[in-house]
Amino acid sequence: MTFPVVGMVGGGQLARMTHEAGIPLGIRFRLLSDTPDDSAAQAAGDVVIGDYRDLDTLRAFAKGCDVITFDHEHVPTEHLRALEAEGIPVRPGPDALVHAQDKGVMRARLTELGIPCPRHRVVADPADVARFAAEVGGFPVVLKTVRGGYDGKGVWVVRDAEHAAATTEPFRAGVAVLAEEKVDFARELAANVVRSPHGQAVAYPVVESVQVDGVCDTVIAPAPGIDPGLSLAAQELALRIASELGVTGHLAVELFETRDGRVLVNELAMRPHNSGHWTQDGAVTSQFANHLRAVLDLPLGDPRPRAPWTVMANVLGGDFPDMYQGYLHCMARDPAVKIHMYGKDVRPGRKVGHVNSYGDDLAEVRERARHAADYLRGVITE
Repeated sequence: MTFPVVGMVGGGQLARMTHEAGIPLGIRFRLLSDTPDDSAAQAAGDVVIGDYRDLDTLRAFAKGCDVITFDHEHVPTEHLRALEAEGIPVRPGPDALVHAQDKGVMRARLTELGIPCPRHRVVADPADVARFAAEVGGFPVVLKTVRGGYDGKGVWVVRDAEHAAATTEPFRAGVAVLAEEKVDFARELAANVVRSPHGQAVAYPVVESVQVDGVCDTVIAPAPGIDPGLSLAAQELALRIASELGVTGHLAVELFETRDGRVLVNELAMRPHNSGHWTQDGAVTSQFANHLRAVLDLPLGDPRPRAPWTVMANVLGGDFPDMYQGYLHCMARDPAVKIHMYGKDVRPGRKVGHVNSYGDDLAEVRERARHAADYLRGVITE
């Protein structure tokens, strides 16, 4: 067998779907998972159970892998540098990945490159938050732990000076805290691009990402009504970031569309991303397949959409744990809807799957995806 072995650190749903994308290509897949019950560990054949924070575990896992990539951004940067120094290909590399791991590093680098971001500063304590608010024209401001936050975790919105004085939780976390102005945005967008080691890059259509309580709820591809010039600018911005930071693999650039028609960079993710799940069924080549192609330095696949509209709706856990019972209704009502489940225990608010629908009419496509997702979680019953 001459087909390569891709080692993926992390056993979540992103690893599960990346593994699935590699099967038709004959790519062998090795997984470092926290537990045998993790989403990807249920599906992959070659699974190592271990702690990604332990360098010796990472070294042992990497033996026999042709390249290492990631389901998440939490592997310590110094461990990745050690693997690279030992000749193990790590993609994206630590010099790029640190910009997705550390929001302070990311903001500093993007500002240096002249890339538009919300006004920001690392703050030391609640009194420093009040000083920052004065610098940017007042409250509210947003506090973020520079490392470890996701899906609304590690984020606080501070309303006023009194609230700032009482907000001590982020400063007790033991990591630096980034303060940002709270942007009065029209909507959230995402620009997804993929870049290979030899510099080839592709860009997917810019999408609208609808958040509920800090968690992605719905993604619409392409973003409805977006100005073509703004869409092109967002794609070019994402491609420039990927090039300047030396990204290999998939890069998601989460953006604010401001009310005066600009975009500001909110977050970066250097892995397959929730805003790109629509590509599984709505694009010629999915984000997962292109991420694998990129980390192996294969020619990248066509990112164009298959239909005028694709809508992805996340299935979140609720009070209805037996989602399998909902398949009969969803599949009979809409045979064209695509259901993707992650094999995770159902807990309130937890992402346990997603639904994709596509077609010519946005209102119809959105209703189909939303209906299936809501039925599976028990929000509706007919």
